[in-house]
Amino acid sequence: MMDADITTRRIGYVNLPAQFEEERTEIMRAVEGVFRRGDFIGGEAVGKLEQELTAYLGIPHVVTLNSGTDALVLAMKALDIGPGDEVITPPNSFVASTASIVAVGATPVFADVLPDQNIDPAAVEAAVTPRTKAIMPVHLTGRMADMNPLMAIARKHKLAVIEDSAQAVGSTYDGRMSGTIGTLGCFSGHPLKNLNAAGDAGFVVTADAALADRIKRLRNHGLINRSDVTEWGTVSRLDTLQAEVLRIRLRHLPSVIERRRRNAAQYRDELADTPLFMPPCRNIEFNTFHTFVVQTDRRDELQKFLAAKGVETTIHYPVPIHLQPAAAHLGHGKGSFPVAERQAGQILTFPINQFLSTADISYICAMVREFFA
Repeated sequence: MMDADITTRRIGYVNLPAQFEEERTEIMRAVEGVFRRGDFIGGEAVGKLEQELTAYLGIPHVVTLNSGTDALVLAMKALDIGPGDEVITPPNSFVASTASIVAVGATPVFADVLPDQNIDPAAVEAAVTPRTKAIMPVHLTGRMADMNPLMAIARKHKLAVIEDSAQAVGSTYDGRMSGTIGTLGCFSGHPLKNLNAAGDAGFVVTADAALADRIKRLRNHGLINRSDVTEWGTVSRLDTLQAEVLRIRLRHLPSVIERRRRNAAQYRDELADTPLFMPPCRNIEFNTFHTFVVQTDRRDELQKFLAAKGVETTIHYPVPIHLQPAAAHLGHGKGSFPVAERQAGQILTFPINQFLSTADISYICAMVREFFA
């Protein structure tokens, strides 16, 4: 048992310097190689990363991009989603999910969520209209949404499914990898993700060769060669330097996930007798714990208490997207999505990064028990 009187310990939410120290030799060798070759854009590492991601995820096509947001935007452009179309998505994600829908000129339609914070299939079914073009589930916290009923809804109404897998690389549902169940899967390589670059990065995966080819054109101005443009695209190429970093970290990803799952199991064990709600994992899912989110009516008090004890926590996310000023034109007010709104006042994210020790987790849990005592 940890000494609950210890107040000098400092536990940060993330520890990116520790990751660099663990990988320093590999990272510096790879960076030097890029500078020696001078292949900063479209270098050989980009193609190798796409091949390695294809093998890891077990899907035929991977297209690397410069952010997870661009992955969502170009996925929708490849599906010809635009003005007049609707895309169903949850209101409790990071703002990029909804912003990407707006960016292509479509209308985001929100569906409320389940106790585990993932989109409610029944709410999705109720939100379908003749203008609905796609469903965009968000695999929040590293736990995949309930994909079997969502795919059944999509088949019934002939809708595309765009998996926002930004927080769920390596997660599985019913034996299938995140991002590989829907029409397209979109991933982020942001520095805070489990598979993280040293800056912005992203990629799209699909089993559809035509969609993959179109996204490859769209990421490079719409060019089919040096001189000919078939449609207007953008610039969303993954830098070779980021590709090299991601290749290194893809090799380490199984270990990262294992350590995060170990931390989550310790939290669950040591906090089992507290009033915290910790969404249980289903037998058919493999949760990679991008974040470890608990729920409590005393969230703000608990966060303040832990901060005083040297424990850094955060909130993902305190204001639902439908209540953001940018979403005012959609016409939603308080009470529109009661589950997401209630959770927004209860959720608190504990540190779970792979560099935490068992003593760190025990200290955090001891402080939580002290708070509730």
